[in-house]
Amino acid sequence: MFEFCTDPTALPDWQWMACYLTTGKHMAFYNAFGTVLLLLAITAPAALALGLAGATAARGRLWPVRAIGRVYISIVRGVPDIAFFLFFVIALDQGFEWLRHQALCPDWDQPIRQGSDFLVCPEAKLPLTTAPEAVHQAYGFFLAVISYAIVFGAFTANVLYGAMNTVPRAQMETAEAYGMTPRQAFWRVMFPQMWVYALPGLSNVWMILIKATPLLFLLGVSDIVYWARELGGAKVAQFSDYPHPDWRAWYFLFLLVFYLAFTAVSERIFARLTRRLSRGQATVAGEALRKGAA
Repeated sequence: MFEFCTDPTALPDWQWMACYLTTGKHMAFYNAFGTVLLLLAITAPAALALGLAGATAARGRLWPVRAIGRVYISIVRGVPDIAFFLFFVIALDQGFEWLRHQALCPDWDQPIRQGSDFLVCPEAKLPLTTAPEAVHQAYGFFLAVISYAIVFGAFTANVLYGAMNTVPRAQMETAEAYGMTPRQAFWRVMFPQMWVYALPGLSNVWMILIKATPLLFLLGVSDIVYWARELGGAKVAQFSDYPHPDWRAWYFLFLLVFYLAFTAVSERIFARLTRRLSRGQATVAGEALRKGAA
């Protein structure tokens, strides 16, 4: 990156370190932080939407809808996250390829399942073998987002389901007595009030989601943990322009600081949201705010 980086072996320490930290691999390491933040920015609202749908279904009046919501919550919460991540990525990938295979290769006469292999026509591969590396990374990231949203949507649904049941039933009955339909009572009475009860649980789900981002490496996405391990490992002169001993401890210490700072900021944001939503509520936090203002 710098003009003086032409011969790393002849550089003083500070220039050597400046050149070392601006190599192409380090730029990929820095970009991986953006990948993690983008994953969180997309997955969080997607999981919240799935969670709201799952919680609403679990409280549905029709038993098939109610069963779907409760089964979704129970199954996903009861299986280890890593198993679901690996399962969804494989299942989604093969499902998309099978659909493309049926549409693009109707004359294919060979079985798709051949032992443990899943073989589709070349035109149906996702992404295509001729696609650039960026397309492969983007496709893997897309599958990861869907997998994270499904898994953490179930945890969110469980939190929202409990929050909905915490809103006093008397308020819903009062709303219905004033002539509101069940749907109107839900959106005008229950929905605004449930968030103050849901925020503690949602903050825990958010923290778990942050801690689960290193699993991106298992899903084929080059994340910050992958690059920290790759860059921190010992490098010898014949294989690297910047040889160094094992520095993985320093790289992972940097990741530790990053995650701690990120979670600390998140805690402050959730604390402010809780304080704001507690105003006027008949809860311990709401009463404390009322007495403090008086």
